[in-house]
Amino acid sequence: ISLVTKNTIHVPFLCFRNLFSKRTKEFKSVVHSAPGWKLFGKVPPRENLQKTSKIIQQEYEARTGRTCKPPPQSSRRKNFEFEPLSTTALILEDRPSNLPAKSMEEALRHRQEYDEMVAEAKKREIKEAHKRKKIMKERFKQEENIASAMVIWINEILPNWEVIRVRELWWQGLPPSVRGKVWSLAVGNELNITPELYEIFLSRAKERWKSFSETSSENNTEGNAGVSVADREASLELIKLDISRTFPSLYIFQKGGPYHDVLHSILGAYTCYRPDVGYVQGMSFIAAVLILNLEEADAFIAFANLLNKPCQLAFFRVDHSMMLKYFATFEVFFEENLSKLFLHFKSYSLTPDIYLIDWIFTLYSKSLPLDLACRVWDVFCRDGEEFLFRTGLGILRLYEDILLQMDFIHIAQFLTKLPEDITSEKLFSCIAAIQMQNSTKKWTQVFSSVMKDIKEGDKNNSPALKS
Repeated sequence: ISLVTKNTIHVPFLCFRNLFSKRTKEFKSVVHSAPGWKLFGKVPPRENLQKTSKIIQQEYEARTGRTCKPPPQSSRRKNFEFEPLSTTALILEDRPSNLPAKSMEEALRHRQEYDEMVAEAKKREIKEAHKRKKIMKERFKQEENIASAMVIWINEILPNWEVIRVRELWWQGLPPSVRGKVWSLAVGNELNITPELYEIFLSRAKERWKSFSETSSENNTEGNAGVSVADREASLELIKLDISRTFPSLYIFQKGGPYHDVLHSILGAYTCYRPDVGYVQGMSFIAAVLILNLEEADAFIAFANLLNKPCQLAFFRVDHSMMLKYFATFEVFFEENLSKLFLHFKSYSLTPDIYLIDWIFTLYSKSLPLDLACRVWDVFCRDGEEFLFRTGLGILRLYEDILLQMDFIHIAQFLTKLPEDITSEKLFSCIAAIQMQNSTKKWTQVFSSVMKDIKEGDKNNSPALKS
């Protein structure tokens, strides 16, 4: 058995051993060729192991003897003079090969549709370019007019204020650089308030804020007889709340903004100066517009004198009888100028107080764009309270066709929040068309002839006054 084993197994064993050694060498060579690895442990990785697609292609060509040619250009591109640059141009492309090809009619239709879309896009672009050019032209013209008007105001009108009053130039709007000065001169200072007096009332306001922050029960009644602590606290809290809602898009009057403290100071000082009036919602917008055009003390002086005018005093003191007189006078000229819209409002029992109160309280600074509101203020400083109601009629005239199609709810909503795209040219052309003359009577005469005593029952016809 051993002999047989030796004779029969020895030679094959040698063969297997030689074969194993050969396989081992091949295996080792493969293992060593692997990047960074051997059979038991790591070896340093070889450099430049990554091959580009070009190198791989060259090696393949050298090994196989074949040459790789780039794929032929698709025949469907040959018919086009351009490469599609957008998804819109895909309608000109042929369908994939696995789908039925386009018919000649369909291809022509797609070409026509594409040409129409391109033409429409070009028209729209040209139209927008003309619109931008027109806006820029109007803006440059407006800036030139403002610049030339500023020279006239500074050199000719302001030095001779008591003698010269240019109504036509005033109607076109005051240059921003002289607006504050002109407003101060036009409003005047009948109350004889000085910057020093403002500082006194401001210090009182600061003391009150401090005392109220420490304790709400402390009763500091100096110079405020007849005004309760609760009322004053309510005014201070309302001031804080209202300031945060004053021109929120400008981000300059909110807490942390550059004019927050100035606005807070003016309103607080006014509550100390006029405790009988206190703070009324809407005052913050008037004070804010003045702050944008005047220094702090001058803004307070103009603010106090402006609110001392008969119309503003009647509204801010909520004098019902006087307010109803103003509304009744307004309706006289409403019927005279816009009779159709007047009857439409009457059919819904829509009274002027529903929309006029907000306009008058803020002098249109909340309802109109700021630059347009400032132009309204320009003429208001020239013409007085009459122009406030004339502006209201101008707004109604501007949107007369739209308002005639609305019911009570939609009219109230529309007039409470006017469109933002209203322009000064359109509005002032409508204001100019309003005639503030009833028969032979003007505004002041009609106002004087309105019934002197308003019955209590008449107040019930005004929902906003009732609230």
